[in-house]
Amino acid sequence: MPSSTTASQEELKAHRVPVQWRDGCSALLIPLNVCRRQTLYMPWECDHQRHAYEKCQYEDYLRRMKAATKLKLAAEEAAAADA
Repeated sequence: MPSSTTASQEELKAHRVPVQWRDGCSALLIPLNVCRRQTLYMPWECDHQRHAYEKCQYEDYLRRMKAATKLKLAAEEAAAADA
């Protein structure tokens, strides 16, 4: 299920986003890369886009860690119930 921060495959191909960067925050990466190219990668020019992309990456990381913790707890409970 695509979220509002996920770009379509056609958009990703059009903007030549590498496969390893096509994740849940890909829609935020496209304008960041456009801004970087337009400003010749000057670090202070694209702060807002970079911050939004990094925040999305961090929130995605937290979501995945919570899911992993839930799976680990469920596995431990299942092992305890079988013993």
